[in-house]
Amino acid sequence: MQNKLARIAKDTNLFLKRFIKGQKRTELVAAMEYGLFPGGKKIRSKILIDIGAIFKINYKTLISIGTAVECIHAYSLIHDDLPCMDDDKIRRGKISTHIKFGESTAVLAGNSLLTMAFEILVSSDLKINDKIKVDLVKKLSESSGHLGIAGGQYLDLSFEKKKVSKSKIIDMEIKKTGKLFSFCCAVPVIIKRKNDKQIKFFENIGSNIGLLFQIADDLIDFKGSTAIAGKITGKDKKKGKATLISLLGYQNAIKYADKIKSKIIKDLNKYSSNTKSLNETLDYILKRNK
Repeated sequence: MQNKLARIAKDTNLFLKRFIKGQKRTELVAAMEYGLFPGGKKIRSKILIDIGAIFKINYKTLISIGTAVECIHAYSLIHDDLPCMDDDKIRRGKISTHIKFGESTAVLAGNSLLTMAFEILVSSDLKINDKIKVDLVKKLSESSGHLGIAGGQYLDLSFEKKKVSKSKIIDMEIKKTGKLFSFCCAVPVIIKRKNDKQIKFFENIGSNIGLLFQIADDLIDFKGSTAIAGKITGKDKKKGKATLISLLGYQNAIKYADKIKSKIIKDLNKYSSNTKSLNETLDYILKRNK
């Protein structure tokens, strides 16, 4: 698994470095690169490739689209870390972008990564037809804005120190984390021009993968080590964050995560028996410590 993630990370970063190098270098690029490289675990890109394998989508095409996803993810982390948001000073084992470059530069670098994702999707580097590119831009836009990441972050902040129902927490976590995974799962279906019902089926799988990922993240925050995680742990309890752990308790949250994982595999088996690689990724998500 680590070798597969390392290969994806290498190919993703090579594409991104080449893409940025092909543009005019501005004063914001250093902060953008700081937020992008070396980057995280590339789990979202791995999920994209796992689902893409079911539909026999070209690996290089998936990597190109994955780089757009990583730009969106990096932008969201830069903004989440800001003092007006979650106020995190450490990210991916180094000081956060706003600590390194200042708050205004971090905001603008995040904005630039957000828009660069769409530049990548419509660029000539992506070898798919223009109609599919438009569909991908639309889907990624929905996943990133008020219906997705931004909306989820708003709810996350507004739920602090409040009693929140399970359904509202799940809705928030699916928006904040699940929507980007939904995009990754929908991409191969969109490229193959399947119908809306099939796209929705894979989006729902992605939502559940995102929920699983968020629970694993919350478990790390609850019991993990700052040194290993590469970010400060124990923040959720201090800030009164609404999480499934705070609602259900640690052990019940683990049981709930196992239940979600079983549902993902069961649903996917209805469509394909080629789930070994995805199953491996889901195990990694659940067992990770950073």
